[in-house]
Amino acid sequence: FFHKPNKNFAQVVNFGKCPKPDVQANFDASRYLGKWYGIQKIPTTFQKGQCSTATYSLKSPGVIGVLNSQLDDGTISSTVGSAKVKNPAEPAKLEVSFSVSSPPGPYWVLSTDYEGHSLVYSCTDFGEFYKEMTWILSREPTLSEQTIEELHGILSSFGVSVDKMVPTNQDPDYCSPMYE
Repeated sequence: FFHKPNKNFAQVVNFGKCPKPDVQANFDASRYLGKWYGIQKIPTTFQKGQCSTATYSLKSPGVIGVLNSQLDDGTISSTVGSAKVKNPAEPAKLEVSFSVSSPPGPYWVLSTDYEGHSLVYSCTDFGEFYKEMTWILSREPTLSEQTIEELHGILSSFGVSVDKMVPTNQDPDYCSPMYE
């Protein structure tokens, strides 16, 4: 249940409670809209593909439309959802939901410069343990090693095992079906 042997599909489960890291100060959702490319992530059961992108659009005041796409065995799959700010005093802490049947999940923007990188963290408590996910996103299909290392530093500072993060394949040839 806790650790499946295949690293690509294991979600990280830890004992204790979710950490409460600092989030991006003065987060401006309007500047965050548009397309982001997945660079690295802690593997999830629902994101097995490569070439992942997340596109954010303003649906209505306070509601952001979410379109997540990926290439899975040559087939493009997409998931549509929406994100809302839970507390206006903390605009970088959003809740994202993808279906009526599943509860919304946290989407915390820990760091972004809006034009280059974004560091997203999600953590949910389940009694004695918690499940965390994190994504490094970029406005381009690549991101400098220096920036990735800085973002890893932020994650390490509150206990995320950055060694569990895996890169997302954004190779232009491999990902070409996504651009057609």
